[in-house]
Order: sequence, then structure tokens, then C-alpha cells
Amino acid sequence: MAKINGNEIRPGNVIEHDGGLWVAVKTNAVKPGKGGAYNQVELKNLINGTKLNERFRAAETVEKVRLEQKDFSYLYEQGEALVFMDQESYEQLELDKDFVGERAAFLQDGMIVTVELYEERPIGIALPDYVTLTIAEADPVVKGQTAASSYKPAVMENGVRVMVPPFISSGEKIVVDTNEITYVRRAD
Repeated sequence: MAKINGNEIRPGNVIEHDGGLWVAVKTNAVKPGKGGAYNQVELKNLINGTKLNERFRAAETVEKVRLEQKDFSYLYEQGEALVFMDQESYEQLELDKDFVGERAAFLQDGMIVTVELYEERPIGIALPDYVTLTIAEADPVVKGQTAASSYKPAVMENGVRVMVPPFISSGEKIVVDTNEITYVRRAD
């Protein structure tokens, strides 16, 4: 692991602090009129999600942790667990649905996801930014309703609700942003 000075911590850096793994969410370099400058850092615990505000002076050093990123393909759902397979070693990895969160609904057979590991322990997962899904049901268009925003609710094949433009009807394929859970465009 590499040591970095407290004033070099940037958002996205993963550091070891007080015996835990923390990711820097926000940083702010503060130069008070009296006393030495410091870096005000908002940290989020990678294991349990708690937040912490901490001051790091330039003279302090912290351990910067390098996370291993591996590609896994999604295999199937087994009870409350999701089963993935390592692309290189073909070993299987089971993750709780809660670990993936509400985005678990977007997992499709064979989908490649990136899992962040620290000492062989999964601490984060990244799905593809966009997926293509079929609209299962969409409300009919109400003519003359163009003054207000003209998006209408629709339910996709995975059961997730999303707002779509009025020209989208059931049976059509659309591209959805998995991070924001929003309609992007009509699929080709």
C-alpha cells in the first residue's frame, strides 16, 4: 500500500483510517488565517456505510488502498443471493441482493459486471451504465396533454417503473440508465 499526505486525498480515493476502509466523498482545502492549512475530508465507510468528517494536515500520512477490480458474469439468482462467475478462474461468487441494491433488477443472464475486491472480499459492484429492456406495459397517450411534461409511466419487463416519452408503447425496446434508473433512448 502507498502512503500519501493528508493534503493529497482526493474524492474517490480509498484510504485506511482508524482501522477501517473509507472512500473520500468530498474534499475541501482550508487555509485559515491563523494556524496551518488542512484538508477537510468527508469519508464514507466501505463496509457499513457510515460517514465521517475528518481533518488531515499536510504533515499527516494515510495509507492509500488499491482495490482489485475483476470482471464477473452474472449467472442466476438463488434465494436471496445472486451468483456470479469470475471471467478468468471460473470460480463462483455469491453476493446478497442487498449488496447490489435496487439495481439488481437490471441484471441479465451473462451480463458482465465489475466487482471491487479488497483482500479477496467484495466491497463494491458496478453494472453496465446502460441496458436494453422491453416495455411490458405503457399507459396510452392522452391527446392534447403537451403543456405539462409529456412523459408517461411505463413498466419494463423486469418490473421496474420508468418515465418514457409518449411515442413509446408496450413491446418496444428502450435503453435505460442503470445508475439513475431513467429512460435514455429507443433501442435500435
